[in-house]
Amino acid sequence: MREVVLGTAGHVDHGKTSLVRALTGIETDRLKEEKKRGITIELGFAYLDLPCGHRLGIIDVPGHEKFVKHMVAGASSIDLVAFVIAADEGIMPQTREHFEICSLLGVDKGLIVITKKDMVDPEWLELVEEDVREYFAGSFLDGAPMLEVSSITGEGIDELRNAIDRMVSQCTFSEAHGPFRLAVDRIFSMKGFGSVVTGTSLSGRIKVGDEIVLFPGELSGKIRGIQVHGQAVDEVEAGNRTAINIHGLEKEMIHRGDMLASPGCLSPSYVYDADFSYLSSVGKSLKNRSRVRVHLGTAEIMGRILLLDPEELRPGSSANIQLLLEKKFGVWPGDRFVVRSYSPVATIGGGVILNGSSVKRKRFKPINREDFALFHRGDTVELILFHLRTSGFHGLTLAELAIKMGIFGNRLKKILNKPVSAGKILVIDSEKQLMVEETIFAEVIEKVLAILELFHRDNPLKPGLSKEELRSKLYRGLSQKFFQSVLANLVKKKEIVQDGAVIRLAEHQVALQADEKEIRRDLENLFKEAGLKPPTIKQVFAHFPDAPQSLIRQVLDLLIQDGQVAKVSEDLYFFVPHLTLLEKKMTAFLQKEGDIDAPRFKEMSGLTRKFSIPLLEYFDRIKLTIRVGDKRILRESRK
Repeated sequence: MREVVLGTAGHVDHGKTSLVRALTGIETDRLKEEKKRGITIELGFAYLDLPCGHRLGIIDVPGHEKFVKHMVAGASSIDLVAFVIAADEGIMPQTREHFEICSLLGVDKGLIVITKKDMVDPEWLELVEEDVREYFAGSFLDGAPMLEVSSITGEGIDELRNAIDRMVSQCTFSEAHGPFRLAVDRIFSMKGFGSVVTGTSLSGRIKVGDEIVLFPGELSGKIRGIQVHGQAVDEVEAGNRTAINIHGLEKEMIHRGDMLASPGCLSPSYVYDADFSYLSSVGKSLKNRSRVRVHLGTAEIMGRILLLDPEELRPGSSANIQLLLEKKFGVWPGDRFVVRSYSPVATIGGGVILNGSSVKRKRFKPINREDFALFHRGDTVELILFHLRTSGFHGLTLAELAIKMGIFGNRLKKILNKPVSAGKILVIDSEKQLMVEETIFAEVIEKVLAILELFHRDNPLKPGLSKEELRSKLYRGLSQKFFQSVLANLVKKKEIVQDGAVIRLAEHQVALQADEKEIRRDLENLFKEAGLKPPTIKQVFAHFPDAPQSLIRQVLDLLIQDGQVAKVSEDLYFFVPHLTLLEKKMTAFLQKEGDIDAPRFKEMSGLTRKFSIPLLEYFDRIKLTIRVGDKRILRESRK
């Protein structure tokens, strides 16, 4: 059964640790300094087995203002809060700050505990209760159970335990699905075991022997052992206070605030789109790009708030923002954060991550409002299409999309079925499960057609564009799979024709004008009459002084395509029937003599070095012969 986590909250010296000890018998102050000073400095942990069958994990947070960041770390993973207020002092500064932090972190269940009942008279206690009820009016603690206790005498402790039991038994705490995540709040090493981290399991399950990754550094290790409240277990699920012994990671590699998670489930980023609420208790407006302390999970990261619409944010207002962090961190949409001012340090606001890996936005742009409206609507398919559009022609693999959505495995595949079937998403690489959005695919198709249309207009006598040249004119980094998918789509729709490695528009046909036909006839006769001593390309151009050289080359390409002329070198073209006769003569010679060198080839063919060397290299290139030293021999396939 899923463990429920209760966190304490309240001002320093209001009796949170004493209350946990009275409830559970466990002393959560473990540090020498804590015992000496009588205040909680670090997070403390305990548990309580309830009559309803649930095991209650308890996080005891520090109340002193100097240790609020530790309180935030503890409160980031609780299901419900026990708000502790001392009867002899009532509402105090950290009462307010802790309550604001719980609200910002989305805690929506809890109860109020008035401690030190034995230190005040009934009339005073009644006044304190009225004051507390008034303070929490309209909040998630409005109408919450309120119990008066004394941790010294034990009065009210049983009633509190029963109230917690009723609250837990009536609540539905669903398991957080997806890969395993644990926000590290404590690191130590044990002799003979190595590094141990503790934290509350935020999602998923993990077992002994599984690989684990430490984010944001993406350092890998393997789980050697797991404990929940001091008891060894083989597997742990979301909601449990957990200690994990890791093989392969030294203590010095791990830091408080790191996220221990299943491989490949996070993509650390510096920039997040977020919804931000600025507390009404802050005395001044928030300026754009204010430097702040961002609390995510158990991490505190310096960063800045980019206000996308307002010039500045007044207390009590909300805004669309970007968090610009100074250190990478990995989150999922829906993760909550708290913001504290840089100096003097105080809680000023917080909110929800909407997009965990955004590009940096420009202020006052209409597209920002459009995107944030989409985030707030929360339509899953719309968000998937948004992320695919944003990724452009690079697309997203299923694993990458899962991280951006915070939805994994079969849940995501089931959601994708409808938009894929409707053609809104195209799978262009089934092996990698790489997907692109339909408008991006259509954009690439339009560009291919535009490139071919321009090419045909400028080169009317060329049959088409080579496949690789076409791809090079598209987007840099366009994958071969995407390119092939586009070509296949256009071929299927009969908009293009692919002839070997040459691509053309389906309607394109090479049609020579009268003067071009005359040039073709003259060229063909020129090479035919020249025999095995054709003119160089320079001489060909000189033969047609009134025709552009580009036109001569295009007509030559047509002759090559039609099999009338062969290009032997950059400078020499031969009439194909003449080459065919020479090839037969060369084959017969080699079959008889076994090999041939340049002097004997000149003698056999009656050609000078100007023609014989390019022809020998041509025969090598068409795989008639193979060169061995200074001689050529017939290839095995031609014998």
